[in-house]
Amino acid sequence: MKTLTAADIAAMDPLTRVQLATTLPGVKPVALIGTRSSAGRSNLAPFSSIVHFGSNPLVLGMVSRPDSVERHTLANLEATGVWTINHLHLGILEAAHQCSARYPRETSEFAATGLTEHHEGAFHAPFVAESRFRLGLELAERLDIAINGTILILGKVVLVQVDEAALAADGSIDLVGLEMVASTALDTYFGVSPLARLAHAKPDLPVSRIS
Repeated sequence: MKTLTAADIAAMDPLTRVQLATTLPGVKPVALIGTRSSAGRSNLAPFSSIVHFGSNPLVLGMVSRPDSVERHTLANLEATGVWTINHLHLGILEAAHQCSARYPRETSEFAATGLTEHHEGAFHAPFVAESRFRLGLELAERLDIAINGTILILGKVVLVQVDEAALAADGSIDLVGLEMVASTALDTYFGVSPLARLAHAKPDLPVSRIS
């Protein structure tokens, strides 16, 4: 087994270090974050830092890189207070990856990649019509991380849209049936497949599987 020390990592080429760093947490969900500026310009950007922070209220978080340069997603969601999470499937993978390109603010990634805007009532931020599993969030809190200047954005989930057949009565969602995509690093994508579903663990009972 190879050992990398902090000194070894610091000495790496910067892109190699980024590739390593973004792989360390393992496979993560990746989704397109939809925002729209106050002036009505739509933006889409892939994020793989989405984390569950609680179910009552239902809160999700994501990490933005430092705002020392222009960050369209961060600026839009702070200005309008809302954004969308649009999970990927294989059919939109290449278009979603292309959204990571650094388009100028006046260019909509929807138009640049051929993805379709979907608007839900008066909700200001756009959804991706082609996504099979999408969420609408309201900004709850911004937390600035001192060690590296990144920003943790917490949002309250106010809308969930998912194919009806994928939502079970117990609240679980069939991510396999939705062909959900996960990622590591900046360029590597995975499908998901089930291994097992295990019953709630108790100290006096053996582990059992849920059929």
